[in-house]
Amino acid sequence: MNKRILFAVIITVILCGLAQAKTTITWWQFWTDPNIKPVIEKMVTEFEQANPDIDIQLTDLTWANGHEKIVIAFGSKTGPDIVELGSDWIAEFAANNLLMDMSTQVASDSADYEGWGMATYDGKVFARPWILGTRVLFANRDLLTQAGYKENFIPLTFEQLNEATKKIQALSPSIYGWGSNAPEKHRLYKKFLPFFWSHGAKLFSDDGSMCLLASDSSIKALKVYKELHDSCGFVADQRGIEDAFLEGKIGFIISGDWLLKRIELENRKINLLSSFIPGTKLLGKSFQGGEFLAVNTASKHPREAMRFIQFITSPENQVKFCVANRSANPSSLEAQKDDYFSSSIHLQTFIRQIKFANHPPVDPDWVYIEQAIEEAVENALFRSGLVAHSLYEARKKIEKIKAQ
Repeated sequence: MNKRILFAVIITVILCGLAQAKTTITWWQFWTDPNIKPVIEKMVTEFEQANPDIDIQLTDLTWANGHEKIVIAFGSKTGPDIVELGSDWIAEFAANNLLMDMSTQVASDSADYEGWGMATYDGKVFARPWILGTRVLFANRDLLTQAGYKENFIPLTFEQLNEATKKIQALSPSIYGWGSNAPEKHRLYKKFLPFFWSHGAKLFSDDGSMCLLASDSSIKALKVYKELHDSCGFVADQRGIEDAFLEGKIGFIISGDWLLKRIELENRKINLLSSFIPGTKLLGKSFQGGEFLAVNTASKHPREAMRFIQFITSPENQVKFCVANRSANPSSLEAQKDDYFSSSIHLQTFIRQIKFANHPPVDPDWVYIEQAIEEAVENALFRSGLVAHSLYEARKKIEKIKAQ
């Protein structure tokens, strides 16, 4: 009996030792949608099965207060090992030495992924691209046909877009040519910047010493955007614009791949055209953003954290994620070749548009710069401000921000 007890004690000690030997990695992420959360959880399980020495502790964040929670956690030294960050946030945390420099760890496969520019600050890479995002031009093909356009018409220039919106506007008092975003925080600037970049405008000089927001090309860009808004714009927040578009009331809107998801899940019937953002002569530039995975500099297990990040962002798992979420832009070039993306002309529009898209400067002050740009656009569209003066005032605000 004593031998049996001793044997049981030994086995218990061994099992406890094995349990204690496991490494726990905490991961904070934002994907709580019922279509995608089970896929995330399954990936975590698969990783743990393949790496029995690691446990992944998953914590969900919301876009409403996730940024605030991350800031508080980092400030109190209780941040997670791995954190999902929007592209606009990376510089903010990297500049404060809160993110691990993973330049060496990602160097070997950096050519196989897109989006590194958004994760690079001060010459170092602080996050790995996961799922990217851009905006494209959507149109109601039936309204274009009613306005006299042929089936293969696509507006390649702002001049063609302006003409088409006005012809659609003339069809009926209840029909609008353009969906114009209301003063919606973190949204409006993403609608304007494609016009800005497509006119060849820049936010800063190449050496970063001068803000160029009030340049001639910037003024032209805002004038073009304002004319669409004034002459034929249905004004609402992003959701309101999309609702009206899907109901056949708007000819053109700028939106993301989530609109394709809505059309599929809500079984919407619309003769949809998806196209690249127009330009002044040929195609223009869209807005680029994305979701990234970063490692806390205070993490005690950076190797295990990177192993998990590489697993989650692998081409195979990016395809699984995009299929579940109806996302169009995996960062993996290999994933982009999957049959899922080639099976849809609209998904292909996004895959190709991301090649012709710019991202905002990787700047720790971007949240304040963004606010100044949005205020300038709001002033020009909704407060009767002169375009040039609105941009000039925004430039002064940005120069003051950068001088602090």
